[in-house]
Amino acid sequence: MSSKYIPINLIYEDILSGAVLHKLLRRIGGWQIGISHNAGGKDWIKSKIMGFNNAAKGMPYLVLVDLNNDYQCAPELISRWIGRNKNSNLLLRIAVREVESWVLASKEVFCKYLSIRPDSITNNVEDIENPKEFLISLARKSRKKQLQIDIVPREGSTAKVGPDYNGRLIQFIEKFWDPYAAAEYSPSLKNTIHRLENFISVFTEWEK
Repeated sequence: MSSKYIPINLIYEDILSGAVLHKLLRRIGGWQIGISHNAGGKDWIKSKIMGFNNAAKGMPYLVLVDLNNDYQCAPELISRWIGRNKNSNLLLRIAVREVESWVLASKEVFCKYLSIRPDSITNNVEDIENPKEFLISLARKSRKKQLQIDIVPREGSTAKVGPDYNGRLIQFIEKFWDPYAAAEYSPSLKNTIHRLENFISVFTEWEK
């Protein structure tokens, strides 16, 4: 990455994904964030993706969405959403299967944060079918009572997450999460880091 900061706009599904992207770009360095937009869900991003693809002609865009179980793989999602017309300045990145898997991939540190057994998280975090539910199940085992209260849905509640689920995970991301260590267990995160680190050649071409 050159000493000149590259401007980039961010589009993401939710506040947690936004925290991950901000930490990731700070850790890599060399980026200047313009717009940072919480879309509030994948469907809205899908409906606007060709607009972002067109807007990327004027300024790079980094768009992060979860794969979930909607598609078999990230290339399929990209193909269905954009086809072969993707602008090189649009970085459409896919968290397999949810951005929580990127958080879980920081295995040792996250287990320490929850105060649970260090071997509680598999090496193959992208094989976890529902990372959010898995993360909550880990929090139930936490020896830190307040973490349990904040992350785990209250008994009898219709909520899928605890009252401060995002706050606690964002705290972990900002203070402890190391994307480079996590990338060792998450190919989709590793690919995203590689793409961001090597974006300079595309930007130089775009700048001309």
